[in-house]
Amino acid sequence: MSRLLPTLWVISAALTALILGPLLRPGYLLYRDAVSTPRSYVTDTTLGIGDLPPRAVPQDWAVALGSSVIDGGFLVTAILFAALTIGGVGYGRLAAHLVPGAGRTGAVAATIVSLWNPFVAERLLQGHWGLLLGYGALGWIALAAAQYRDTSSMRRWCVLAALLAVAGFTPSGSLFGLVVAVTCVLGGGGSQHARRVAGVLVAWVLSALPWLVAALLTSASTSTDGAAGVRAFGLRSEPALGPLGTVLGLGGIWNADAVPASRTFWWAAVATVCLIAVVGVGLITLWRRRELLVDAPLVRALAVLAVVVVLVLAITSFGPGSSALAEVVSTIPGGGLLRDSSKFVALVMPIVAVASAAAVWRLRDLVPSGFALAAVILLVVAPLPDLAWGVGGRLSTVQYPDDWARVAQLVPSDAGDVALWPPGTVRQYPFTDSPSLDPAARMLRAPVVESGELVVDGATVDEATPRAQQVTETLRIGGDPTTLSRLGVGWVLVENLSGTAQPDIPATLADRADVVFRGHDLVLFRIDDPADVGGASSAARVTAYAAHLVWAALIICGGVAALWPLRRRRARSQVQPRED
Repeated sequence: MSRLLPTLWVISAALTALILGPLLRPGYLLYRDAVSTPRSYVTDTTLGIGDLPPRAVPQDWAVALGSSVIDGGFLVTAILFAALTIGGVGYGRLAAHLVPGAGRTGAVAATIVSLWNPFVAERLLQGHWGLLLGYGALGWIALAAAQYRDTSSMRRWCVLAALLAVAGFTPSGSLFGLVVAVTCVLGGGGSQHARRVAGVLVAWVLSALPWLVAALLTSASTSTDGAAGVRAFGLRSEPALGPLGTVLGLGGIWNADAVPASRTFWWAAVATVCLIAVVGVGLITLWRRRELLVDAPLVRALAVLAVVVVLVLAITSFGPGSSALAEVVSTIPGGGLLRDSSKFVALVMPIVAVASAAAVWRLRDLVPSGFALAAVILLVVAPLPDLAWGVGGRLSTVQYPDDWARVAQLVPSDAGDVALWPPGTVRQYPFTDSPSLDPAARMLRAPVVESGELVVDGATVDEATPRAQQVTETLRIGGDPTTLSRLGVGWVLVENLSGTAQPDIPATLADRADVVFRGHDLVLFRIDDPADVGGASSAARVTAYAAHLVWAALIICGGVAALWPLRRRRARSQVQPRED
């Protein structure tokens, strides 16, 4: 394994660089849900205790702290690069451990398949860079959980807890890690499996504290229209595949605009058949050679997990299954995490990686190992050529106009909240080529009144918060400064979305409020004497901050625990035997 790891690191880093190439240029990621800024700040929303659901916890907190030291654009790109690189190595290690007969080429095949697939492409195009950190941790979690299953030492528990915390960079990734860890521990059976599952659950709760605590403390409404959410975010069948074929092809994201061009016509079916051929040969090989596997129960557990996930995703994509999922989303607290069902395709990847290695194992009986690897690469990589270079050049960095930096310097943290005009959650700025979230909430020190309203294909999936509705309506009818002041608004930021003429400014606001800054892209108004609308209590902030610190401590302690054996081996190697 020690001689294999350098190869996996080089292959994984090279593929990641090929995929993320345009993002390695200086600049900032501003693409759909992905927003990076030069600097972001810790606010109630960042901690997940504002009036919006905690969907990016602890991701936003970690980026806010990190961007106080280094540039936020570089930080986000570095985390994304590390997520894919380390993830590829993790899946390769998992395959090498479970299928040693596949050799170095089998492990390399597992690494390549884990990085070069529709799931990675779609999540990049949707801007779910934090989710890819959870995806990349699953191979490592599977190995750590199996080791903890066999020997439940404190050191191995700490390593597993740290990996669960890494996966828990977002709530969805946290769920991924929990499912894989429990599956791997249960898969081994034995008289101690119940106690070890309990250990996994304790580790997971600690790793998920930031968003679990935020869910308890937030003032956001947890109710959601389950039916509308499932319709909007449910699995989207690809051409000529249907729900089952789409899941088997590792695709199906709800947003048709976040799909590589090669998956938008009948070629998606060809690519899926190629992938199924590789995985199918691998699964048959794993079954026939199960006596030669290092940990057959773990392989079986990962395979069962994949089958269950595939069937559940296919069943819940239409008819009674979709209705049942909508009911779960509507009634269970936190059920909204389940409405984007296609993201759970990530849980299929551990067995796909292992099966890809096993396919190489089988092909090596027929051709030299290099040809076996080339055949797998041809079947997996060639059908998805547009994943390269920012998914066909669609991903790239941007530079914010100077107006943004100047406004960020003018707005303090303690002089009222910032209202945005025009209203809306999704923006299309003239300096970007795609829609994106508004970066003001991350770039400004003051809290930003975000509506939280989400409209998909003309249907409102999430309603705006009551305060945001009041602020938006006030601006819509002219923007009376007195009314805005009563609502706790100290600033109004008007954004020029056209890129040509001056922005459309509410008439009353323009006549009665002071202009602090006027530029081509932004106009900033000051509202006098904003009311203190409260927000989260000091106790809630302290509790949320403590939960985030526990999360960070888990990662640090787990890292030390993982490296401790290396230190001990190095110390022993430096001890020279004494000559008599």
